[in-house]
Amino acid sequence: MSLKFDFIFLLFGLVFLPSGLDIGFTRKPALLNKPIRPGADQIEKYLPYIKNKRVGIVMNQTSTIGNKLSVDSLLSHGVHIKTIFGPEHGFRGNASNGAKVRNEIDPNSGIPIISLYGTKRKPSKEDLDSLDIMIFDIQDVGCRFYTIINTLYEVMESCARYNKRLIILDRPNPNGYVDGPVLDMKLKSGIGKFPIPITHGMTIGEFAQMINGEGWLTDKAKCDIDIIKVENYRHDMPYILPVSPSPNLNTQQSVLLYPSLCLFEGTIISQGRGTLMPFTVLGNPYLNKVYDFSFKPVSIPGMSETPLHENKTCYGIDLRDYDAKKLHKSGRINLSWLIEIYKAYPFKEKFFDASQSNQIGNFDKLAGTTNLREQIIDGVPENDIRKSWEPQLTAYKAIRKKYLLYP
Repeated sequence: MSLKFDFIFLLFGLVFLPSGLDIGFTRKPALLNKPIRPGADQIEKYLPYIKNKRVGIVMNQTSTIGNKLSVDSLLSHGVHIKTIFGPEHGFRGNASNGAKVRNEIDPNSGIPIISLYGTKRKPSKEDLDSLDIMIFDIQDVGCRFYTIINTLYEVMESCARYNKRLIILDRPNPNGYVDGPVLDMKLKSGIGKFPIPITHGMTIGEFAQMINGEGWLTDKAKCDIDIIKVENYRHDMPYILPVSPSPNLNTQQSVLLYPSLCLFEGTIISQGRGTLMPFTVLGNPYLNKVYDFSFKPVSIPGMSETPLHENKTCYGIDLRDYDAKKLHKSGRINLSWLIEIYKAYPFKEKFFDASQSNQIGNFDKLAGTTNLREQIIDGVPENDIRKSWEPQLTAYKAIRKKYLLYP
């Protein structure tokens, strides 16, 4: 083969390499781009601030430096970690959705772990009195109803009140687009605390800046924050999570489908809790005349002990092979599944009945508005539903722009 032909062949290969090529849990969003480097991995940037300090760290199983848990890596660098604070699902991410988590001792390091999803939601004065500085390092998935941003808010509240500096080790947002109705604050709850859309399009670091900048802390207090930014990251980049963020978001597919499928938690439709494929399937026993695909939810300790339609065969839609990447590319959650399944369900008066569905919250709180439920019932076309999210959605995007750290 001639040298000229070799060059042409190489050039052809470079041009037509698949841009989304991923091998395992790679952090390279594209083969020819520089690898994304989360804030935690840039230990050289924050080690000087925490060396010889009594450190508290808010973390879970997603808090890694390279392939090691952050706490283990920091201890190996001589950092004095005095306290670990754990969010929903616990320090090791093995507690079920909504389950209260108890305080414990880390068996590997002997460090006490204080739960922020048990008897309290924020660090107390006593918790912080023995600390010099706090670190927040948890992977978010970019949704209003994912409770990590609530934990961030509560930690910032305590740090502001008790004058503790907070270092945020930023991580990419796998659902970095902006879509959905902005929360009507009359529907404020544990699954929606802020006037933001379903997908807020921000990293944890950016969201912390919004909390400070918009005066959301009590008495408009400001938390003293330092953000270790993600290197080589843009919001339009895909990002494969190296660690599952929670028991029921156990695949990259479920993470990408979560913003669209979590709305079903306020309905009588199962999203696959009680299976090993949660948030990638939808179904109900009474859809057997419409769909052929089926699954059966069962009790799975640490994932879903009492799932909706337990031990009953559900019929519906299999989204495991759906091209979920196009949701990120389009910048839109998918409403068509909600519209389609509502039309197919025979007992429509029970579809949005939260007491029937035994789910985490009612549909209006998840959607952030009463309008979406009413529009689905009335058969309003999707384009008209989306138009109703304005002008609040555009106004939110203008506010968001002030706090962006990444293009």
